[in-house]
Amino acid sequence: QVQLVESGGGLVQAGGSLRLSCAASGRNLPAYDMGWFRHAPGKEREFVASITWVVGSTIYADSVKGRFTISRDNAKNTVYLQMNSLKPDDTAVYYCAAGPHGRRLFSTSSMVRYWGQGTQVTVSS
Repeated sequence: QVQLVESGGGLVQAGGSLRLSCAASGRNLPAYDMGWFRHAPGKEREFVASITWVVGSTIYADSVKGRFTISRDNAKNTVYLQMNSLKPDDTAVYYCAAGPHGRRLFSTSSMVRYWGQGTQVTVSS
């Protein structure tokens, strides 16, 4: 069992930055890859980025490459999403996710086993 608690969402103007945090707890966290998804009103849930606990390998959605950075602090069992150059289209509820570590990092919600409660990010124009 893995518990995920997000924080750091809020309201920001376009072009601004926010950093989301996801505190993870539970057994054998290195057995899980971590990531972020987002869900905007009227749209399907969308993959944002994911990372492995041990090596720190990452993948990103094309829509956020070059603007968002996912990272982790193993000592704090926390995963971060640094979001720069934010756009109104980034407005969504952002969810932290954990999925079993495998050959490939997860990029679809079907590969996720645990979800956080979500944190709202609103980007004004």
